Amino acid sequence: MDAYEQITRNVSEVVTEDEVRALAESPDGKRAYVGYEPSGVLHIGHMLTANKLIELQEAGFEIVVLLADVHAYLNDKGTFDEIRETATRMQEQFVAYGLEESQTEFVLGSEFQLDEEYVLDLHALELETSLSRAERAMAEIQSGDTATVAQAVYPLMQALDIVYLDVDLAIGGMEQRKVHMLARDTLPSIDADAPTCLHTPLIADLTTGIGKMSTSSGVSISMEDSASDVEDKVNKAYCPPTADPEPTDEGQERENPVLQIFEYHVFPRFGEVVVERPEKYGGDLTYERYQDLEDDLESGELHPADAKGALTTYLNDLIAPGREKIREQRD
Repeated sequence: MDAYEQITRNVSEVVTEDEVRALAESPDGKRAYVGYEPSGVLHIGHMLTANKLIELQEAGFEIVVLLADVHAYLNDKGTFDEIRETATRMQEQFVAYGLEESQTEFVLGSEFQLDEEYVLDLHALELETSLSRAERAMAEIQSGDTATVAQAVYPLMQALDIVYLDVDLAIGGMEQRKVHMLARDTLPSIDADAPTCLHTPLIADLTTGIGKMSTSSGVSISMEDSASDVEDKVNKAYCPPTADPEPTDEGQERENPVLQIFEYHVFPRFGEVVVERPEKYGGDLTYERYQDLEDDLESGELHPADAKGALTTYLNDLIAPGREKIREQRD
């Protein structure tokens, strides 16, 4: 695939297509960034954007990972000492997961977000932004039911981070879209360029297929899960024999999270997927494209139980190095 296809593979949105095509013309040395609040253990949400970062590295991008300790503090995630210790562990886990260390710059937010120039630029953005606009941008990612003043400042800091990290491409899940649009609207007011953005999909709730998978509610998969934990969670996952499930009786839209994990986690990292089956059930199935696996599930050639068995195997392969790194960190 060409550079543009590699950059945009399995993404939900690019803003804008022309800007991304311009980056794809000469991606070597361009800088792409994603920010994470240090949370201790990488989960499937971190891993989805990390998959895209790995693909961008393969395309020639340099990767900047912001370990957002100040953001985490504003979102009431602990003391600075606790958050920074967590950030160190997360950095090691990202490398274990597959980010190429020589092409990855890990940056603590506190390395530049407390400097006078940054703070003055932040105040300039505050003068340009209504409180309601900032709250709307933060709504998808805030912690707790009530927005605080600190959380209203949070998305403006995310906008400013793009400038101070000197990046060409901002990456985030679809929950970051409003923040990135806020950045595109407000940064020109301080004579900074509007950022080019790329948004990755959100995995549906594992057990219901409704909404998004969350570590704070419902069931998620993380690097600290044992092989048996992963098997148990996948076996209980919602997996109808279709990629387009019917809505619930209450009209809630549903997705098939097992297929989503195959599409966004397994195929990007492995390329080929083998579903092992006894000969009496037709023998093994080999897939080089996600779409073929989806089609076989739809047709009945692939049973959901066999799909889950294969998914368990590949997920465990993906998180095994990180699982070992967490074991070392705790020892």
